[in-house]
Amino acid sequence: RSRSPVEVQCQEAQLVVIVHRDLFGNGRLVSAAELSLGPAACKHSRLDPSQKTVTFSAGLHECGSTVQVTPDSLIYRTLLSYAPSPGSNPAIVRSNPAVIPIECHYPRRDNVTSGSIRPTWSPFNSALASEEKLLFSLRLMNEDWSSERDLSGFRLGEVLNIQAEVGSHSHVPLRLFVDSCVATLGPGAGNEPHYSIIDFNGCLVDGRSDATSSAFVTPRPRQDVLRFQIDAFRFAGDPRSLIYITCHLKVTPAEQSPDALNKACSFSKARNTWAPVEGTRDICSCCELGNCGRGR
Repeated sequence: RSRSPVEVQCQEAQLVVIVHRDLFGNGRLVSAAELSLGPAACKHSRLDPSQKTVTFSAGLHECGSTVQVTPDSLIYRTLLSYAPSPGSNPAIVRSNPAVIPIECHYPRRDNVTSGSIRPTWSPFNSALASEEKLLFSLRLMNEDWSSERDLSGFRLGEVLNIQAEVGSHSHVPLRLFVDSCVATLGPGAGNEPHYSIIDFNGCLVDGRSDATSSAFVTPRPRQDVLRFQIDAFRFAGDPRSLIYITCHLKVTPAEQSPDALNKACSFSKARNTWAPVEGTRDICSCCELGNCGRGR
């Protein structure tokens, strides 16, 4: 037959079952009263005489349906039952009862979004991002950014190419920011002495110092990657040459506009002003003040 006698639509919160009354393809139209959905025997919600169809609409948990949880899917199961009414002569039957199994599969790792809905509760994509393991990385790169630098040693006057990146398996587009970076002579940002490279929620303050060209690289290669360059340095009065750089990385939804708490701002000595990688210039004005509020 050109079309299936039973069509199933697995929607976000309900399933819709459309039954063509010529259920067996023999020209005999079944009655809507002979059809029911699920162990609870729910009746049809709509009858279309012109199309000769019977439609059932039910919530995923209604009509006695069951749900199975697998590592990858939620599987809702129910039954479409056909119970032929007895004919005028009870001694004979012209049709057999039938039970048609119905399943709806929903991937557990997908998400549903809507640009027009702005709920006041935490949206699904935010919950997914917070529950999922986000893989942050911070790497020293070679001169053309094509691969990680083999050697970690630098001479004064050289430039450090640093790439921050986040990887995830979700379908939620993310934008990466470097909230802060601190250089120390020991592991951990709390060690002394320390020197702030990035501060105030994304201000590359090292670029404000004299005789430096430190800045974020624009444009980004991707929203989940952020690159910046800093001039090599050492701590004055200390013979140790090993320096630790500890950075705080964070992400926001890519659709969220950068603001004073989520930004990547560099100082331009030529223009004597701060400029963002993306967003309006006013989000960088707090870099000069040294106070951009507190972010979560």
